[in-house]
Amino acid sequence: MGGVGAAGVTLADEGFWRGRRVLVTGHTGFKGAWLSLRLAALGARVTGLALDPPSHPSLFDLAEAGGGLDDRRGDIRNNADVAAAIAAAEPEVVFHLAAQAIVRTGLTEPIATLDANIMGTARVLEGLRGGQAKAIVVITSDKVYLNRDEGRAFREDDPLGGSDPYSGSKSAAEMVTRIYRESFGAPVVSARAGNVVGGGDFAEGRLLPDAWRAFSAGEALVLRRPQSTRPWSHVLDIIEGYLLYAEAVFSGAAGLPRALNFGPAPDATPITALESVELFAAALGRPLDWRLDPAPFAEKSQLAIDSSAARKVLGWGERLAGPEAVRAAAAWYAAWAGGADPAALSRGMARHQPSLATAS
Repeated sequence: MGGVGAAGVTLADEGFWRGRRVLVTGHTGFKGAWLSLRLAALGARVTGLALDPPSHPSLFDLAEAGGGLDDRRGDIRNNADVAAAIAAAEPEVVFHLAAQAIVRTGLTEPIATLDANIMGTARVLEGLRGGQAKAIVVITSDKVYLNRDEGRAFREDDPLGGSDPYSGSKSAAEMVTRIYRESFGAPVVSARAGNVVGGGDFAEGRLLPDAWRAFSAGEALVLRRPQSTRPWSHVLDIIEGYLLYAEAVFSGAAGLPRALNFGPAPDATPITALESVELFAAALGRPLDWRLDPAPFAEKSQLAIDSSAARKVLGWGERLAGPEAVRAAAAWYAAWAGGADPAALSRGMARHQPSLATAS
């Protein structure tokens, strides 16, 4: 694995990634764009397969992330698109992020969500079957667990569940991953990340992007459940975990878990949605005006995951924990709004870690 960062956590090994052939599905999305920027900084040869960016503006466009990879547009629900991307990439490592990623959208478009997240995963893994890839990391979610709203942090061996189309489809994607690993010997694992924050997220229905839009428009932010708690983490910390996991799978590390949680430290204090936007507003120097959503959709009020295994097995950890993750996200938006070049800003953050909060 790589070196140790300033916060005493293990970082990706540049020597491993330099020249490595990597396929990233969903590279035009928020996490996919940051992963692509990080891989480019490490010297990997990246091929991306995705639909057009899911928002306007988007991090992918602002950061000019497509300039550092083979940018292929296609749909993981289409066998020909998947086959063409795999043939072009000849990947040694695959990160499967392409998905319908918004809980609210899942409720309004359940069939499309189930198709993309379950059968899309199956098509990608089927396309890779018998190929050259030695490490495949399927990105699922902290919402794959059977959540009875008890407030307990979920461990990797807890029962899977999901009562809404998004959560249920991600849980089912875990089953598809297991099928291809155990029936066909695919070198595939699943990474379950907490709620990810960072600069350049403009998705509808996510807390900080919604807050940024409200601040920019001078409107009150609408909060569904201000006292809900979520495992907030900075996007570049989570992505570093994905990279370390792929390195371990590729090397055939003995006893490596086939699923890992990536999120706050076990002793971290939970942060509510309201506390998160209070931190965000304070970091931006903006007043916080908010109102309660009179008709929020059904969702769990408490969610936490235990990331002890990833910390022990991979040496992974956060450089920007809890409040610092939110402040670092605010720093990106503030710099962009202040006229900073978003491409230079984002590429600099992807290269010069862990100096994320002060990036300019």
